[in-house]
Amino acid sequence: MLPLADRNPTMRAPVFTVLLIGINIAVFVFWQGGGTFTAVEENQFTLEHAAIPCELIEGRPLTDGEIGSGDCLDAPPPFAREEFPGKNVYVAVLVSMFLHAGWLHLLGNMLFLWIFGNNVEDRLGTTGFVAFYLAGGLVATAAQVLFDTTSVIPLVGASGAVAAVMGAYLVWFPRAPILTFLFFLFIEVPAAIWLSIWFVMQFFTGPNSSVAYMAHVGGFVFGLAVAAVVRSADWWHADSASGYRADV
Repeated sequence: MLPLADRNPTMRAPVFTVLLIGINIAVFVFWQGGGTFTAVEENQFTLEHAAIPCELIEGRPLTDGEIGSGDCLDAPPPFAREEFPGKNVYVAVLVSMFLHAGWLHLLGNMLFLWIFGNNVEDRLGTTGFVAFYLAGGLVATAAQVLFDTTSVIPLVGASGAVAAVMGAYLVWFPRAPILTFLFFLFIEVPAAIWLSIWFVMQFFTGPNSSVAYMAHVGGFVFGLAVAAVVRSADWWHADSASGYRADV
């Protein structure tokens, strides 16, 4: 079930949405090598720059022993050597939001960001959308870290922040049609149905894959909550950008 576009016009240009897409692509192409790294190089790059649950819980970079064994240690041996001693494990949370595991990962996230982000940015304004997007990414990472505190697997991708955008879209634009490619057919599915199916699917696909599905869940729930609070604060407001009422 692949979304292609939504039938939900905006009044303002989605400046930050477009900028985010450009930044993510530029980071992948010019910093991550655009898919040209070898498997070893890619692994080293990700370990050096991405957020890792064990590092965030312990407040330090992984040791070579932890990387080799895959085990997170409460108290590494005195002789243990940190693989990347200069790494700031907390800054890595922000950096991770702009790293991707490959072209499919990147383009999939950017497609979802474009379809759902422009309307959410239109609703919040550029400044509000910036704060919301970054906060959504941080909350999503926190959800994954708390779910799997001892993991030494790096977390990469904009998926958590994009999931927050999708959660907000569900609250504000539940009836907006989503043009979808499904089994060689092009159909329009109401956003409420499309996004609900996507959310439920996280619990079926995530546990059996390499996807940090709790980041998706955490980001989505954060988006739902923020959008519900905003909607309750101005429940009478009709979203003139789309024609879909924000209080339904």
